[in-house]
Amino acid sequence: MTNSIRSLRFAHGEMTQAELADRIGVTRQTVIAIEKGRYSPSLQMAFQIARVFKVPLDDVFQYNDCEGEAP
Repeated sequence: MTNSIRSLRFAHGEMTQAELADRIGVTRQTVIAIEKGRYSPSLQMAFQIARVFKVPLDDVFQYNDCEGEAP
């Protein structure tokens, strides 16, 4: 799974990782891990992130199917 959190943060007034973390109720380290793909957020947290940026969930997270199935 990949994500666009970093680019969304910069597109929304250069929001810091700490600011995003505060808005979704997690630590900055959690946001860093999600951005780097080392941690997959819960579905609830994923929706919270999308809500912060006012975009659909699939604008934030992309699931790359290894089977080559078309989306």
